Amino acid sequence: MQIARKKQIIFSICLVSIILLPGCTNWKKKYMLLESENKNLKGLLDVAETQKGQLAERVSQDQATIEELQRQIDELNKTPEDATGFGPGYDVAVDADAGTITVTLPNAILFDSGKAELKKATITELDHILSVIKQNYAGRLLDVVGHTDTDPIKKSKWKDNWELSAQRALTVTRYLVERGIPDKEIRAVGSGESKPVVPNTSAANKAKNRRVEIVVHMR
Repeated sequence: MQIARKKQIIFSICLVSIILLPGCTNWKKKYMLLESENKNLKGLLDVAETQKGQLAERVSQDQATIEELQRQIDELNKTPEDATGFGPGYDVAVDADAGTITVTLPNAILFDSGKAELKKATITELDHILSVIKQNYAGRLLDVVGHTDTDPIKKSKWKDNWELSAQRALTVTRYLVERGIPDKEIRAVGSGESKPVVPNTSAANKAKNRRVEIVVHMR
């Protein structure tokens, strides 16, 4: 009886094993497939993270490029007055070939007719120019150049237009030196009527030629 029971138990175990064996094999295959799929997904995730980082870096570089281009556009759109720092209301010319910045002040603003003493109302303009030079162009060589029209000297004490233009240039030069421009960095030049900006054919043109130029040498 016991032997028969043992045989029955052994038979049952073998039968269960035979039944479960294919199931075990299927689960093992499924596990291996899932493991492989997991590795593939992890690889794709790593690639996606790398691409995300590269994209973020490229966006940052593109943004920097856009900002630089915008800065250059803004610079190109600036007037000489704004680009040089003197601001609106001042006659400023930039000569890239000569490496100079020239601020022109009409003599009507600076001086009475035939005079070389500064008008009190002129002080504001000169002080502004002085502050910009100190802030933006310290150490640069400056020329203060006086100019006249072609009308001969008749009623004033000056011998000729050369002398008048030189004295006016000296007046402006001394004003700037007294307020902090080193005398070794500035020169006074009288040009008389020799360098007109327009022909002296009318009263308006003559007024344009009567001027003092402050020339900043950038090299």
